[in-house]
Amino acid sequence: MTQADRLETFIRGIPKAELHVHIEGTLEPELMFSLARRNGIALPWMGVDELRKAYDFHNLQSFLDIYYKGADVLQHVQDFYDLTWAYFERAARDNVRHVELFFDPQTHTRRDVPFETVMTGIHGAQVDAEKRLGITSKLILCFLRHLSEESAIEALHQAVPFRPWIGGVGLDSSESGNPPSKFKEVFAEAREAQFPVVAHAGEEGPPDYIREALDVLGAQRIDHGVRCLEDDALVERLARERVPLTVCPLSNIKLRVFPHLAQHNLKRLIDRGLVVTINSDDPAYFGGYIGDNYAACARELGLTRDQVIALAKNSFTASFLGAEDKQRHVAAVDAYAAANP
Repeated sequence: MTQADRLETFIRGIPKAELHVHIEGTLEPELMFSLARRNGIALPWMGVDELRKAYDFHNLQSFLDIYYKGADVLQHVQDFYDLTWAYFERAARDNVRHVELFFDPQTHTRRDVPFETVMTGIHGAQVDAEKRLGITSKLILCFLRHLSEESAIEALHQAVPFRPWIGGVGLDSSESGNPPSKFKEVFAEAREAQFPVVAHAGEEGPPDYIREALDVLGAQRIDHGVRCLEDDALVERLARERVPLTVCPLSNIKLRVFPHLAQHNLKRLIDRGLVVTINSDDPAYFGGYIGDNYAACARELGLTRDQVIALAKNSFTASFLGAEDKQRHVAAVDAYAAANP
């Protein structure tokens, strides 16, 4: 076995958390067509192969057009359960021990799918994943930034009966032209309700969007954030305040944020002392789950074993787990590293 092969085996087995994955983005083509048949929904693609060929995205919006169309097949509690359970089964193969899972309720309520239907299906799979796979999880409600703040406030109010099931709120969808400050009031209300806050910023949007996410929304974690390197003062702040970045390398390549993985700035982010984590974003569309993202970065960017260990530890310390659980998982990473020299 080559050194590269040994490192990939090490990567697959190391305990890790995933902090940036959209459950709707884990909808594999095979499951999409299966649910379409089950629910009598016609899709605009002839089959799985034609759909996969459509995954030639040139920017975020070109992906979102297909992403939202695919979500049409999600109609009933069992659909959301099957989607979420399939993700957890796949995550278990990469030894993911904790997930903080995004979902987009407005995508579904705008199609007249009840909020309760979405929540019940996803939560049922979360409960079973902890019992059967040993994977804990928290659910993060994301507001769609291409819609109005009024729509986001309505989604937040719909979430109130399910507060024990929701571990935080976030902001996603089309970043360009939709600054975080557009959602100042809904995030103020969410913080008052003591929801932890995250936000997508600095993927397509400028570094100022990251600053707005921190200062206006009160974000405790920045999703993506790769454009922070364009602003040295911002980088220094992120490092000083230990603000985690949930970086999604294969997503960034698929959506043309960087032309090739070898040009990705992940290692520069690490070298600047930032709290970086690796995640999969929308793995069904971007060609790789979390282990694939780690392995591809190791190959193309020359990540060392020690950097892989640090990234795995970051994934737990940057989570919304309690202090004792964080310590337990970090100790498990150390134990795995010691047992696999």
